[in-house]
Amino acid sequence: MDKLIDIEHVTAAYGNKTVLRDVSLTIWKDDFLGIIGPNGGGKTTLLKVILGLLSPVSGTIRFYEDGKAVPSLRIGYLPQLNNIDKKFPISVREVIASGLASEKKLFRSFDSGQKQRVEEVIGKMGLEELAGRAIGELSGGQLQRVLLGRSIVSRPQVLILDEPNSYVDKRFESHFYKLLEEINKESAIILVSHDIGTVLAMVKNIACVNETLHYHPGADVSEEWLGEKYACPIELIGHGDLPHRVLKKHEHE
Repeated sequence: MDKLIDIEHVTAAYGNKTVLRDVSLTIWKDDFLGIIGPNGGGKTTLLKVILGLLSPVSGTIRFYEDGKAVPSLRIGYLPQLNNIDKKFPISVREVIASGLASEKKLFRSFDSGQKQRVEEVIGKMGLEELAGRAIGELSGGQLQRVLLGRSIVSRPQVLILDEPNSYVDKRFESHFYKLLEEINKESAIILVSHDIGTVLAMVKNIACVNETLHYHPGADVSEEWLGEKYACPIELIGHGDLPHRVLKKHEHE
């Protein structure tokens, strides 16, 4: 199995405050990794390190393509909070197309293939009727779909989602999870969420971040393991129509 990202012994801090300590993690080509952990435990900081938005105090992060080290990867990112000015006169279609900006030649318009990719993403997101509408007219859930579309239109090798279901419309929720399954056929996915039930129902592997990182291959984890890594008792509950994992009692070193 080919690896895409290799993080080794990374420590990260804001000023004198250490947020991540001696973190090691490998992201594989077909990975669907769920990252969970308490608020302030370092989940978003880990994403910033992967995205190159924060340099680690120590440790290394390396990227790979077809088994060879490369300077970077195509990474799509859906942040927890967006800073788009909804008063800016830009349409849904234009926002999604902006995800191809790095591919567009200077002073040139998008070519037919790029335009087709934008229309395909609009269809996947269920935004056909909103494609020409200004973003200021959208609900929070609709805007989140637009931003997800922007993050995948470049066909990223890795897609990073930070609390993606925070603003997803309930009627779009089941389609959203099916869509992630389809995306995972072509892209590795890193999903950060405080919603443990949702994460366990979707992902292939689990990492719990609470300053340090504890990795669990597979998503069949016990309440004891979760409680230990969160440092507090946790009860797993049902979430809508999502399938549920059976919690297995097993030991972790």
